[in-house]
Amino acid sequence: MTAKTAPWGATRPTALLVLADGTVIEGKGLGATGSAVGEVCFNTALTGYEEILTDPSYASQIVTFTFPHIGNVGTNEADIEDLNPAARAGAVGAIFRADVTDPSNYRAAAHLEEWLRRRGIVAMSGIDTRALTELIREKGMPNAVIALARDGVFDVEALKRQAAGWSGLVGLDLAKEVTSGQSSTWTETPWVWNEGYGAQAEPTMHIVAIDYGVKRNILRLLAGLGAKVTVVPAQTPAEDILAMRPDGIFLSNGPGDPAATGVYAVPVIQELLETEIPIFGICLGHQMLALAVGGQTVKMHQGHHGANHPVKDHTTGKVEIVSMNHGFAVDGDSLPEGVEETHVSLFDGSNCGISLTGRPVFSVQHHPEASPGPQDSHYLFRRFANLIRERQGEPALAER
Repeated sequence: MTAKTAPWGATRPTALLVLADGTVIEGKGLGATGSAVGEVCFNTALTGYEEILTDPSYASQIVTFTFPHIGNVGTNEADIEDLNPAARAGAVGAIFRADVTDPSNYRAAAHLEEWLRRRGIVAMSGIDTRALTELIREKGMPNAVIALARDGVFDVEALKRQAAGWSGLVGLDLAKEVTSGQSSTWTETPWVWNEGYGAQAEPTMHIVAIDYGVKRNILRLLAGLGAKVTVVPAQTPAEDILAMRPDGIFLSNGPGDPAATGVYAVPVIQELLETEIPIFGICLGHQMLALAVGGQTVKMHQGHHGANHPVKDHTTGKVEIVSMNHGFAVDGDSLPEGVEETHVSLFDGSNCGISLTGRPVFSVQHHPEASPGPQDSHYLFRRFANLIRERQGEPALAER
């Protein structure tokens, strides 16, 4: 896939994507100067590039956007998803088909090029993203280095060695890299057109969210349902969580190999499961819950990344279009007795949700917070709130 000529008319490429097998792909650089190593995946979403690139679940990944025109609406400070922007949790690299154009949107505060540079994200355009996507579909998500040099001078052999030498995501605990440094209280509620975000001033329940790499819109939806949300670091002991007297416990999304994060997360969740407190998990939190009850996780061939994935909810019989971002999955065949598979992907039949029989505990692999993506699965937050309200003796909210 090495480009023979630069499609943008430059005398030499200013960015390279060097795969672990030695393949060199040339492009036009934008964003941060330097290099970054990671796993290359593709995302099929048509919108929400800022939310995608700031999702902590993309730590140590280079995102290839299959939609060709990225950057048209610019960027702003309201749409980022990582909890701590200073940590720059999220994708380390980005790959686009077309050149980034000037933004045309009333919410735009900065050009994508400027925003990428500030965030330290190495990016490139002018790439045949269709061919790269086909390569990933055929061979799986490769380890690679993405590099930008504005003078076009690269040490290609050194980049090849760096790509080949990276161990990859298997066995890598990234939750500890992106989690909060200390406990905090979250009150911001969901965005309303032309009003912005609100604030939860009169909470009716207390939810403790274990932060493995949590997204802001998850916390907003919890707050919007009447919760005071306390966010705690990934390695917080169970006794500290229970001392906060939560009405519900949330297990967040996050990056890396769930088996590696599970070394410290699983014993905490197992202790929390000894209580009758409702528990809800998303993405890595779903995988952590599955491991805690005796299930297993596996590395996926190409993963699921996009905002157009069909998932069937066995509890309702309905098919939902959802947002996904994961390269590991729960092995549905490994789930023990007493654990029900509630959701499955209609793309490949992989597990997308579980619940514990007769207990107020459930989780899903996809992202019901829809940031970006459709809102088909927003009802899952109301389902969680209703488990809490039931214990409080309060009437249930309508799920839809």
